[in-house]
Amino acid sequence: MNKILIIYTGGTIGMINDPDNGMLVPFNFEQIKENVPELNRLNYDLEVHSFNPVLDSSNMDPEIWKTLAKLIYKNYELYDGFVILHGSDTMAFTASALSFMLENLGKPVVLTGSQLPIGEIRTDAKENLITALEIAATKENDKALVPEVCIYFDAQLFRGNRSIKYNIEKFEAFRSPNYSILAEAGVHLQFHRNYILKVPEKKLILRTDFNSNIGVLKLYPGITPQAVQAITDSKVDAIILETFGSGNTTTAQWFLDALQNALDKGKIIIDISQCKKGSVQLGLYETSRELQKMGILSGFDLTFEATVTKLMFVMGLDLPVEESKKLMEQSLRGELTN
Repeated sequence: MNKILIIYTGGTIGMINDPDNGMLVPFNFEQIKENVPELNRLNYDLEVHSFNPVLDSSNMDPEIWKTLAKLIYKNYELYDGFVILHGSDTMAFTASALSFMLENLGKPVVLTGSQLPIGEIRTDAKENLITALEIAATKENDKALVPEVCIYFDAQLFRGNRSIKYNIEKFEAFRSPNYSILAEAGVHLQFHRNYILKVPEKKLILRTDFNSNIGVLKLYPGITPQAVQAITDSKVDAIILETFGSGNTTTAQWFLDALQNALDKGKIIIDISQCKKGSVQLGLYETSRELQKMGILSGFDLTFEATVTKLMFVMGLDLPVEESKKLMEQSLRGELTN
């Protein structure tokens, strides 16, 4: 019998209507089989760890990611897989963060949630939960078939650090714009094995030291020196530069000078595109050639969520700046294509 740990952090999936006032309130996930009787047919050994109090995902932060990573690490040998129930708004951030924290992960960590509460008649919660559990339990040759942190939502399984939330109104809330889905659920669960990470041979390593001192500079036509310098002159250790197209920016000298000044102070600057699909190609156009010359890093096809969490992770390793820069342009957990 497969043994799965369900970790309930909060979110819409765990809400039911209070019959007294009609408001949405969290239900007791210890009694999950009473609320989702279909789980009895899976024949899994399910245990539940519920956050107390439960959290709106907008309140997620690195300390909570650390709590989650430690919980998985502590229970790693006791369970075949882990399912994290999480609010959808910051789910991609949490999935990305956990992928970096859990080095040499050899078991599934599947995040899921829902757009409607589990008590609603038309809810997507039950299907998401049941299939996430099936994925967490699936093995091949006695090894986990999906040994990575992933997100399951609306019949599709995504690599966690390749995912973005793109829709707040449809059940199809997530996409993976620059990487294939790992599996899809129809009449059968169909896994795309070529896109799934291999089971590592080394032991799981927990890494929880994150440095979240990051600034974000999103460009737009007409941006002023004052707006740019508010970020480049601030006391952050790294800056995410959200640029146009394949990594392009204004070539105004004041702008390039502001970036150079930040680099001279030892800040890491990484260039990612505002476009959801495609990759940064520094030097392809004149408007990014100067960035490449001055040593600004390419984020290639990183999502914003993966860029934020990877920067926090890499800077938390407390390496020399040049080593940190090299790691940012390498694929550590399948998060980028370069």
